[in-house]
Amino acid sequence: MQTKFTDLSVRSFPPGRYFDLTTPAFGMRVGKNRRTWIVVRGNDRQFIRIGHYPDLTLQDARIEAKRLLAAPQPSTGRVSFEEAYETFKKTHIALKKPSTQRGYKHILESHYLPVLKTKRMTSITTHMLSAITDELVDTPSELHHAQAVSRMFFRWAKRRQYVTVNPLEGIQLAKPKRRKRVLTNTELRKVWLATYEMEGDFPDIVRLLILMGQRRGETAAMSKAFYSRNEQTVTLPEELTKNHLEHTFPVGQMAAAILMLLIKKDRPSDRLFQAVGSTLPFSGWSKCKKALDKFANIAPWTLHDLRRTFRTNLGRLKVRPDIAERLVNHVSARTEMEETYDLYTYLPEMREAMQKWEEFVQSLITSASISLKAA
Repeated sequence: MQTKFTDLSVRSFPPGRYFDLTTPAFGMRVGKNRRTWIVVRGNDRQFIRIGHYPDLTLQDARIEAKRLLAAPQPSTGRVSFEEAYETFKKTHIALKKPSTQRGYKHILESHYLPVLKTKRMTSITTHMLSAITDELVDTPSELHHAQAVSRMFFRWAKRRQYVTVNPLEGIQLAKPKRRKRVLTNTELRKVWLATYEMEGDFPDIVRLLILMGQRRGETAAMSKAFYSRNEQTVTLPEELTKNHLEHTFPVGQMAAAILMLLIKKDRPSDRLFQAVGSTLPFSGWSKCKKALDKFANIAPWTLHDLRRTFRTNLGRLKVRPDIAERLVNHVSARTEMEETYDLYTYLPEMREAMQKWEEFVQSLITSASISLKAA
């Protein structure tokens, strides 16, 4: 549908695809949860996403669309891997969450770019790509991620007609090694106590990861507005969660006390954890984790293992599985029928579960004896 884009009209479009009368080939795709600016370019009508509304205003989106439409298109037969990757970053990676962007860039820039930088896209073969991933056989998770990202990249390249055949089409992805690490009660106590040997934001992040059971990126990106003091709940917006669904959950007294202290601190922005010299969320994960490991002195573990430990122990504490899954925002545990007809929030049941969890954590950190043994 073609119509004149105005600030009022783009806010009220129902789901569908719309194109601007003022700037032909510039449009908006409206979905259930997002409004995406798009440009249609070339004889093959390539759809290029240039950002989301309202993060990118109509005026800025139109300027970017005109720039893309005016830019010369390279001859696809001469496009190098580096040139294709630069375009991939601008039109595909840039639309992802910051953590996803970092993952894609790490894979492509660490493993593929050094080897394929000057190679023409049309000359890259399955054998070349396999030679790169063969070096990762000792790290199954990295191997799986490398194969998945590169296959996505070449599918994108085929749509852009940089290649006529996807060299990774039909390749079976290596299965990532599924982590099963759950911290023992003694280990969990050591990690909690070790946080008091450190300074800065990281100790509070770790304690909240233990108490709330959320993902580290979601926790580190929290703002003051996410916490409701009256309800004693945290609401993670859909833009932040992995499944792009708003997630509201209650917290216990220990977590509430930490959050209130963080909220009362004088900070340069509303973020509870802000990177030094930046407006971005906390990012010093590797350095801080190494320091914490020295104080905790337990077997190798990751911060995500705290989330698995949280979920596993809810089961041991006899919390109903559906309540435990709601607390960690696992929508796969709910059927489509439940999503449609069961609109109850289950906040009282989740609050009771959080109280049980905090009572257990409190028992660990105040006593050298461990009361709840692994089943």
